[in-house]
Amino acid sequence: MSASRSVLLIIGGGIAAYKVLELIRRLKDRGIASRCILTKAGAQFVTPLAVSSLAGERCFTDLFSLTDEADIGHIQLSRSTDLIVVAPATADLIAKMANGLADDLASTALLATDKRVLIAPAMNPRMWQHPATRRNMAQLEKDGILVVGPNTGAMAERGESGPGRMAEPLELLAAIELALAGEKPNAQRAIGFLGRLPGGDQVPHGALAGRHVLITSGPTHEPIDPVRYIANRSSGKQGHAIAAAAAAAGARVTLVSGPVALPDPPGVETIHVESAREMLNAVETSLPADIAIFAAAVADWRVADATSNKMKKDGNALPPLALVENPDILATVAHRKSGRPPLVVGFAAETQNVIDYARAKLAKKGCDLIVANDVGGTGVMGGDANTVHLVTADGVETWPTLPKDEVASRLIAHIAGLVPAGRAG
Repeated sequence: MSASRSVLLIIGGGIAAYKVLELIRRLKDRGIASRCILTKAGAQFVTPLAVSSLAGERCFTDLFSLTDEADIGHIQLSRSTDLIVVAPATADLIAKMANGLADDLASTALLATDKRVLIAPAMNPRMWQHPATRRNMAQLEKDGILVVGPNTGAMAERGESGPGRMAEPLELLAAIELALAGEKPNAQRAIGFLGRLPGGDQVPHGALAGRHVLITSGPTHEPIDPVRYIANRSSGKQGHAIAAAAAAAGARVTLVSGPVALPDPPGVETIHVESAREMLNAVETSLPADIAIFAAAVADWRVADATSNKMKKDGNALPPLALVENPDILATVAHRKSGRPPLVVGFAAETQNVIDYARAKLAKKGCDLIVANDVGGTGVMGGDANTVHLVTADGVETWPTLPKDEVASRLIAHIAGLVPAGRAG
């Protein structure tokens, strides 16, 4: 094959086989060529035509093909590659590998290879937890087989859930990249890799399992009188997307939201507030947390003396509005002497000198990371896309313009690779 990096994909017989079609596309985007072996059972879920069309060359299916085996095809397939990937790795394929069986093209290629092998298990939870599968997996790991997944979640069978879901395409891609680099894939390295992927839109399941993530989102409304208030154009879309991404990564998420026209993200504890002082109180009540992400656009000022009755025009001088500063929620939490979250992330929405202002904010507020963006143009505040810069004491990382949900997933993947060991709450 002409590509500098290549993999041999062995597609097993499981409903998760459809994910491999996306994986082939992702591999091509990364400049990694793929040849494919489709098992007889795998062909019940995806077709050879679909696989070959995406891979760009024929899909191999038959051990006893006269054309292929005239050149001992299974030997050539197993060795003219940099890595073999088995996805989905069914209980049957795992059992064959562990016991050295070779009764079809896939198992024969696996037995004949001298390359590294990475498997992505996928099966019913009871099959995954069966003593026979556990023994087979122990043998494969002893043999040096690399493993990614399985994840925990809902199964194809109605009403069933648990461990056994195949890793998502981007998780597989991260593991493949690490394996091709000669490293042993693990969850933390894969998370860090996903955080650097252009357009990375998925986070490994369980990446933040057991962590408590506290997030603020949306604007605050600072009352002038019972019907008027000071506010800004924040829609809360970015903060809510971050909360959803953190929950998808397995975290326990507390979202403190100002007034927004958005539904509460599923699986997230949402606390609704109006003003900056209410938001600060809700944040402090929600601590301790392992990660605090302050994405809300909190009003800098409030009216010193909001009136209890509606202010009326009387044809004379305009009523005075004396303003006072609101509490700085990010700085308050970042400078806590006890109970400070191990990782504190702030946001900086600027209209000029975005990076310089973000660096200054990082130092002044005492946080670990600033996510900065330029909101001077139209379509950012309230829009569906964002261009962000990650600013730390070590430097600046700029991401391309992405949908806000993709920004959220990439940010959570990045943060999961930074969070210190241990639990805060």
